[in-house]
Amino acid sequence: MMQRKATLLSGLFIGFILFTACQSSKENTKESLNHAADTTWAILPFNKVDSMNPVLLPGEGQFLCPIRGKIVKWEEKDVFNPAAVVRDDKVYMLYRAEDEIGKHAGTSRIGLAISDDGLRFSRMPEPVLYPSEDSLKKYEWEGGIEDPRVVESAEGNYVMTYTAYDGKTARLLLATSRDLLRWTKHGTVLNGKYKDTWSKSGAIVARRQGDRIIAEKINGRYWMYFGDTDLFMATSEDLIHWLPLEENGKLKSVLKPRKNYFDSRLVESGPFALVTEDGIVLIYNGMNAEEGGDPDLPTGAYCAGQALFDRNNPSRVIDRLEEPFMIPDREYETKGQVNQVCFLEGMVPFHNNWFLFYGTADSKIAVAVKQGITVGQDR
Repeated sequence: MMQRKATLLSGLFIGFILFTACQSSKENTKESLNHAADTTWAILPFNKVDSMNPVLLPGEGQFLCPIRGKIVKWEEKDVFNPAAVVRDDKVYMLYRAEDEIGKHAGTSRIGLAISDDGLRFSRMPEPVLYPSEDSLKKYEWEGGIEDPRVVESAEGNYVMTYTAYDGKTARLLLATSRDLLRWTKHGTVLNGKYKDTWSKSGAIVARRQGDRIIAEKINGRYWMYFGDTDLFMATSEDLIHWLPLEENGKLKSVLKPRKNYFDSRLVESGPFALVTEDGIVLIYNGMNAEEGGDPDLPTGAYCAGQALFDRNNPSRVIDRLEEPFMIPDREYETKGQVNQVCFLEGMVPFHNNWFLFYGTADSKIAVAVKQGITVGQDR
């Protein structure tokens, strides 16, 4: 009897081992970091405000385009991919808007909309940043100016990174402002041998001070994540002039796509990167590959992830969420100029909540809210 029990127990133990091995094999079909079980470092959860979304739609605003020399409806086609800041207890949203003119499915410009509650916006009638007859026209025309991200400097200047598209190459550019209305362009972020390198999506490392997001120096320098394949980095002493991090004479990759994940095709910076007690939290956008992607998501879907970097060495990734925390699952996110897109670019601390603004299907703008602010330095 005892021998039969021992044999039975042995069989059950072997069965358990085989079951565990099979489960482990299933779980390990994805390639990833050796993740820690504790992901309390992440900024979660965000809830889409279904009662209000989309919070911004295409509009009928008109202005005199200085290059075309005629009145254009500068935001009649699509509005998407916004940045945001809080100023005087109001949310200022800087967003990408497209007209319907030209050979690139419309020219992009940056508009400005203002809200008392982060949900209902009134827009300015004309764009605040756009291609003009200046020294940067060769980079900005006629694809336009796209996808802003904005932080403040300690002195109170607003620093915007944006993408200029000439129809062939996307380049990361930078502008500054004191009032969010009048902007000074400072040209390309990458220069020298990288000046004509495809580059975009610059997310500057910053800290929270009340409802302000202020660029933060680490080891005596400012830091920026950028890119839309792998993510790369650049550093600056003044927020204007930047030098890329290199490795073996090439741009140093600090975050890569992952096979079988939602971010299998590319990773692209979201809003600013936030300095927290646990490290630097970067919200980023991932695209699902046609082959080798996440089979549970549509091919080409843009979903949102979060990664944690070392606060003393911003190029070293510590951890990364296994699953996307936001996916396109509303009709305004799944159908539009580009289907299946949630693209995150603007986040602000406002009325003790995090407001996260994002482009939907490259057509409209929506918001998701995290109740309470539990991460981020406030000093």
